[in-house]
Amino acid sequence: MIGVFDSGFGGLTILQKLRHTLPQYDYLYLGDNARAPYGSRSFETIYRYTLQSVRELFHRGCPLVILACNTASAKALRSIQQQVLPVEFPDRRVLGIVRPTAEEIGNFSKTGHIGIFATAGTVSSNSYVLEISHFFPNLKVTQHACPMWVPLVEYGERGTEGARFFVKKDVEQLLAADPEIDTVLLACTHYPLLEDEIRAALPPHVRLVVQGDIVADKTLDYLKRHVDMEKRLTKGGCVKYLTTDTAEFFKKGAFRFGMDDISAESLTF
Repeated sequence: MIGVFDSGFGGLTILQKLRHTLPQYDYLYLGDNARAPYGSRSFETIYRYTLQSVRELFHRGCPLVILACNTASAKALRSIQQQVLPVEFPDRRVLGIVRPTAEEIGNFSKTGHIGIFATAGTVSSNSYVLEISHFFPNLKVTQHACPMWVPLVEYGERGTEGARFFVKKDVEQLLAADPEIDTVLLACTHYPLLEDEIRAALPPHVRLVVQGDIVADKTLDYLKRHVDMEKRLTKGGCVKYLTTDTAEFFKKGAFRFGMDDISAESLTF
């Protein structure tokens, strides 16, 4: 199985893209819904919560885990890869979604100016700015935190006047900071649920990039290059769900992400 972890429901947008591109594999999704959101939490807390979830997915038979959470990828991934895996799990792998996105984002821009919408935690970590600079050193990156966007999605406010107001305000602030931006990245897995509102607020010439497709393509490439790992993954086309909240809460939340009749197992750390 491929393990997919997110602090809440946003990782479901990544899971859907993975299943579309790599439908043959089995997946185990873990949403830490009881402790979401992660965006405003400390580094130490995010690291501890993420590591607990990674260990759980390893324990349940996932040799490969994808952190389908930008905040966890930005704040916990490197420490887990460098400090935990070599000692405790040398035959397991954990991948994030920041680096694969950073490897591609510069290819979408003609002006060399991109904007990033993200949580406060991702913005403060500067992970995207640092990673992008490795691949596109001349790219000008402007970040903007959108603290209201995740609650808008989580509480089912998509399509409302309130959602349009907050999205328009954030878009205007980002473009005011750099009017030459021609490409905008949604660096939070919840944000694709507000895609209609974001597109309506963006000028027609500004391209909107949703990272799910990039992550799925990069995962496919990774498995082609790491045949030993690929052979360890079960291939039944099935998906199971875990949540740190109640199964009923997860089912209702998943419905807002376009997933009907989801059955999840509730667990407690």
